[in-house]
Formats: sequence, C-alpha cells, structure tokens
Amino acid sequence: MDEEDIEKAVMTYLKKKGFKQTELAFQEEQQRQHPKTALNSTNSHVDPEIACQILSFSSELENNPAQYHEGYGKLRSWAYSSLDLYKHELLRVLYPVFVHCFMDLIAKGHIQEARTLFNSFREDHEMMHARDLQKLEGVLSPSHLEEMEFAHSLRQSKFNIKICQYSYDLLLQYLHKTQSVVMLGLINEHINFQVSPGQPTSISDDAEVVTFMGSGQDATNLINQKEIHWGLLEDSLEERLEKAGALVPDSAKVDGEAREGEVEENKKRPYEGGKQGASLKKSKKDKVATATGKASRVETSTVSVAPRVKPELTLPSIPAEVEHSILEDLRNRVQLSSAALPSISFYTFINTHNGLNCASISQDGSLVAGGFSDSSLKVWDMAKLGQQTGYATSQIVEDSYPSDSLLGANSGRKSYTLFQGHSGPVYSATFSPFGDYILSSSSDSTIRLWSTNLNTNLVCYKGHNYPVWDVQCLQWHVNCNYIATGSSDKTVRLWDVQSGECVRIFIGHRSMILSLAMSPDGRYMASGDEDGTVMMWELASGRCISPLVGHTSCVWTLAFSCEGSLLASGSADCTVKLWDVTASTKLLKTEDNKTGSINRLRSLKTLPTKSTPVYSLQFSRRNLLFAAGVLSKNT
Repeated sequence: MDEEDIEKAVMTYLKKKGFKQTELAFQEEQQRQHPKTALNSTNSHVDPEIACQILSFSSELENNPAQYHEGYGKLRSWAYSSLDLYKHELLRVLYPVFVHCFMDLIAKGHIQEARTLFNSFREDHEMMHARDLQKLEGVLSPSHLEEMEFAHSLRQSKFNIKICQYSYDLLLQYLHKTQSVVMLGLINEHINFQVSPGQPTSISDDAEVVTFMGSGQDATNLINQKEIHWGLLEDSLEERLEKAGALVPDSAKVDGEAREGEVEENKKRPYEGGKQGASLKKSKKDKVATATGKASRVETSTVSVAPRVKPELTLPSIPAEVEHSILEDLRNRVQLSSAALPSISFYTFINTHNGLNCASISQDGSLVAGGFSDSSLKVWDMAKLGQQTGYATSQIVEDSYPSDSLLGANSGRKSYTLFQGHSGPVYSATFSPFGDYILSSSSDSTIRLWSTNLNTNLVCYKGHNYPVWDVQCLQWHVNCNYIATGSSDKTVRLWDVQSGECVRIFIGHRSMILSLAMSPDGRYMASGDEDGTVMMWELASGRCISPLVGHTSCVWTLAFSCEGSLLASGSADCTVKLWDVTASTKLLKTEDNKTGSINRLRSLKTLPTKSTPVYSLQFSRRNLLFAAGVLSKNT
C-alpha cells in the first residue's frame, strides 16, 4: 500500500467514525506541509507506521464487538459514580450511547452481542424510554435497521442534550483519559451538545433536556423562520367590548370612583351556567375572590395586547341574538388568576359498562354528549337532568373542588336524547360553538351532523374508507388563519389554511400527541402526549417555552381560560391540573432564559376525581370550567 492509498484510507476512516476535529487537523497539517499539493499529492508525507496503526485499530474494532459492551459499561459506571451535582446531567448521555452501541453491533452482524448488551442495560432506560425500547427490541438483523422507520431515523439523526459547561468538560476529560475511542466516536457522531454557562439544570428537567433532532432539522429550522400572524381577528367581539371599556382591567382605569362602581356591580352579578339559567348563592369564597379581583385583573389582560389581523377565509356571520348572548357572557366574565382559581363542575358517566368512547361538553356547559360502542350518541341537557332524575344537578362549589353530576347511561328513566344513525362505535363527538349542532364520527367510516334543536340527523358525510377516529384532529387558531395538528410522529405542525403550507414544526415530545389547545390571544399553544407530558409553545418562534410535568398517564384534554392566564389539563391519571400561564410567560419575557435553565409553568392545583379519567375539559365564556369522564372501577 503506497502513501496515497494510506492517506485516503485514513481520511475515509476518520469520516466514517465522525472524528471531524481530527479530520480537520489532519487536513490542516497536510496543507501546512504541502500547501500546493495537499492530500492529492504523492509527495505529501504521512508516517506509514501511524497510518497502519489507525487502520489496524479500525480492523480490530470491526472484529471485536466486546469493546462496545466494555466501553459502555465503563462509561455507565463513571457517570453513576460522579458527584451528585453533575451526575444527572452526565447520565443524560447514556441513553443515546446505549441505543447506538446496540444498533452498531446489529449493523456489523454481531446479533448475539447486541442482544446481550440490550438485555444487560435496558432496565436503566425503561422508565423514560419504554416505548422506544419496545420498538428496538424487534431489530434482529441489519436489514431491520433500514426497514424499521424508527431505527432508520435514529441512525440518520442526532440527539440534542442540554448540559452545563463543567459537566461537558468532565465528560471530555473522561473520554480522553480512558482513550474510549469507541464511545467518543458514537458521542461525536450522534449527540449534539447544547452547552450552557453556570450551574447544572434542575434534576426535574431531565425529561425535557434530551430531545431528538431529525435528519431534516435544517428544513425544520427553515420552515420555522416563515412569518406568521398570531394575533386576533379585526373587529372581534372582544375588541368591541375592549373599545367600549368593558374589558379594560382595573389598573388601566384612572377614575377611582369608576373602580368602586365596577366592584359593586360585580358583587351583584350571579354566576350563571349557560342554558341552565341557575343562579348560585354567594359563598364565603366569593367575597375573597372579589377582594382579589383587582390583582387578578391586572394580571389577565393578554387579549388587549394581541395584534389584530385580517381573516384569510370568509367567515360566517353571527346572528344578532347569538352575538348579544356572547357579549353578555363576556361582560359577566369572571377574571381568573393564580389568586382566583375557577369554579369547576365535573360530569361523571356511570353504568356505561366500558361502552363510553368519548365525551364532549358544549361551550356554555349546558349540554354533555357521549359516544358509545353500541353506535349510539346520547346528549344530556343539564338544565333538565336534575328535574327528570334523582341525580345531583351541576353545582359550583367552593375551594375549586369539582362537584359531580352523575350521568347514567342505562338509568331507569330516559334522561337523555338518543341520536341513532351510525352503524358502528362512535369514536368522537364535538359541539358547534353555540351548541346547536354536534358532529360525530364512527368506525362505519362516516361523519354525521346532528341538530340539538331538532334532535335529528341533518347530514351524513361519506368518503373515508376506514374508521374516522376524530372529528377534530386538529385545533383551529383563534384568528382562523391556521390549523394545528398533532401526530403519532411526536410532532405538532401549524398549517396555513389559505396556502396549505406547513409554517411551523414543533419538536420535543417523546410520544404521540393526544391533545391541543390555543391561547385566547393566539400567541401560545399547548400540546399533551401519551406519556403525560404537556408542552407550551410560542408560535412566533416555534420553541417550547415551558414543559409541564406532573401527570402520570395520557393527557386527553387541554383548555385555556378565556383571558389566557390559566391552563387546565385532564388526564387518564384521574386528575385535573391547573397551571399558571401568566407568571411563566412574564418570566420568559423579562429574563429571556439567560441562565440556560428551562422555564417551567407553575402548577397551581391538582384536583383528583373519584376514580374518573378525564375525557373532556371546557371553559365557558364566563370562565367556569366544566369537565367530563367515566367512572372507572379499575383505578
């Protein structure tokens, strides 16, 4: 082998293993010695002995699979024995190295060694990556790495890991000191470190500091640079009231007498439950809420600062009587904040015999719908429920604990309106904004439009060839110019309804997306996934501004309060959680995350249910929170 072949072999090896710094240093050395001929010249000199050692090491690495098990084992032991201050950051490196050690062994045909490595260390990663490990467990040959989409994307992509400067230096010192070339190559090729100054991030942030960066990251970044208009529609009802002064916060009013008059007026207003028309008596908590009214209104003027945009689609006109009703609700809206939490009413389905597939609540909370496996759609009128049955009516109770209204699917007397027409299980149901229509989807591949006023089916939409799982797989932006979609590919995307183009891609979830919600001013979006994680996104930048960690199971529903100060999340873990949006977004604006630490929404309250997974959440226009779920005997 002549010198030119040796040089080419060395360069090929360095590129293959991802030793970019070594490759650049090698090239610079050749150019310094022979600036004209560089690497293509036969006169350039490389020590044949060193080159042969590199090539022999490459051959040894190919034929010695035990180095992967040994190298990973030593790295793991070192990370676990590190100082507690840095240990949780150093442990983040282990999962990417583990999966790539496994896949490298598979790719080189060392199947048995790969299985041994996988089985020896998989327990370390079960809690955070159980679903990923289940997929990788099925990789049994080199061909599977190309055929399986998940494995192929891992091989072609990198992991983003956030780590402080000192932890990063400790890792490099270990790799160089122990001459862990195999581990160094894997880390260099498959991990992208985001090094931040200062102290290590909190150990509670570990679920969000390791993210998957696909091979199309450059394309994603390019898409996320597109301009979007996230504000409210021009001449909206909120804007009209704002101009009239009805939605101006107390802090903006100069006249002290006007403030006192408004407080007195608020004291006289009863809380109303939509069509129920039930005025509820004042409790002691109401007096406390009135006393904190000024503070809460100061915090909750998010709508007023949102820019105004023109609609790209022709929007339907609102009937005069409906507009009057909406304006009345907006005038009587309860201002919420961290000091004034919402009153909650929880509707519980009982005796469903595992037949309830979905639940939906109308905007004013007056109607509750359930889709069942026997192909039926049932709608309860909450105003009539207490009159016709012996069950408790909806009540708003103090201390923000949800009161239960029991909805019996098979009660002795018919307390609901039965809609029949589907020929298969009903998987989804959604009310129109004013509750006069409801859409349902079924395994019979159809979507049906029903009238709640006429109690009949109006239209049957056909065209799908397979079951329709949802009639709102998506979330409309408040200005109707964009649609957000969540997918099983763990991403959320924002689409322009006029052009059909994807204008934002939100990456960070580790499991499929199950729920979406838009803030009232259109600036933020929340998404919930199968693992119980909720993420808050800023639409303009496309970045995650705050992860919400606390649920232990699927997050099925999300809802922002009407002024955007609170976010409610409902989960299969039988809880409703309330999160403080205002405080966290203010912190983001003022500090701009200078320390590199993750900004986290503050959990205000966790409301446990009576063994009832939460299917649906809905804030009314007056800021009452309604929730629904089915009583589970298994929890």
